[in-house]
Amino acid sequence: MRIGILTGGGDCPGLNAVIRSAVRACEVTYDSTVIGFRNAWAGVMDNDYEVLDVDRCRGILPLGGTILGTSRDQPFAHPDGLHKVRKAYDRHGLDAIIAVGGDGSMGVVKDLHENDFPVVGVPKTIDNDISLTEMTFGFQTAVQICTDAIDRLHTTAESHHRVLVVEVMGRHVGHIAIWSGIAGGAAMTIVPEEPFDIQELCERITRRHGQGRYATIVVVAEGALPKTGTFTMPEPEIDQYGHQVLGGIGSIIAREIQGRTGIECRMTALGHIQRGGSPVAFDRVLATRFGVAAVEAALDSAWGQMVALQYGEIVRVPIADAIGRLKVVEGDLLRINTMFRPRIPGDHHPGQRPEDVED
Repeated sequence: MRIGILTGGGDCPGLNAVIRSAVRACEVTYDSTVIGFRNAWAGVMDNDYEVLDVDRCRGILPLGGTILGTSRDQPFAHPDGLHKVRKAYDRHGLDAIIAVGGDGSMGVVKDLHENDFPVVGVPKTIDNDISLTEMTFGFQTAVQICTDAIDRLHTTAESHHRVLVVEVMGRHVGHIAIWSGIAGGAAMTIVPEEPFDIQELCERITRRHGQGRYATIVVVAEGALPKTGTFTMPEPEIDQYGHQVLGGIGSIIAREIQGRTGIECRMTALGHIQRGGSPVAFDRVLATRFGVAAVEAALDSAWGQMVALQYGEIVRVPIADAIGRLKVVEGDLLRINTMFRPRIPGDHHPGQRPEDVED
């Protein structure tokens, strides 16, 4: 069998582990060949490729990024895109393409499947927001990077009696923010799932500092939004792919906190540092399992399927069912996040009687 593989969308730790495991499964176990297309679907359309084997993939397991490169280009953005993809299948004698990517890339896989192309998907998103899989590789690495940064920021915040706002990734969901906020002991974590009230946020900080706690860490996801009518946010720019260009909410919140409370407040945006570097052990293992499972899905002609993690096992799910709806933060994580924020009069936790709330 001859299988193409590509990595699309934003990079994240673990992509090379997927490539490595898919190549090893093909060459060693299933006597198959892997064609690696550079820069995602652009490489398929431009015939930019390399034949991948075990020797080529030695040493890449712990490497961040992707040896194949990546882009957000896709065939449906070009009038002759589908023709070029079909030509690539014929030119290389491909039996399938394994596409590794996020919601956008999985949407391409779905559409190609509907056009009778043999394709299999591997979910990749550092935000951990793809439905029907409990976890995506790269997410745990990002959480660990953010947690390490928060740990370091605690000491400088305490030394200068400051509020420090830490902006992390999370366009539409707050998985990175809430996991790292809890793990790093942040006083407050702001996520897109729950629009925030800036005045209430400032009241909690003022009360905390008034109780003799002279340092506060606030973690905010880049896609967080204020409650309607509280204050106005600038409209984000739109990039060439139709995505909002996010980032900057941390600076806005830091400026508001300092202006409203009089407490010195600084902002740190972790940005692309969350994407870089070596993946943690969990992500290496999950990515390896995904790579092998994707090859086996191709061998079984499970076209239009995406490999996923459910209850600790790797399963296949229809891509059409996985895309188009985000996996948001909910349940216990939101409740726990609320429990650890600074208290103000009127607060009560679920199950607590209002008359038992301390003033």
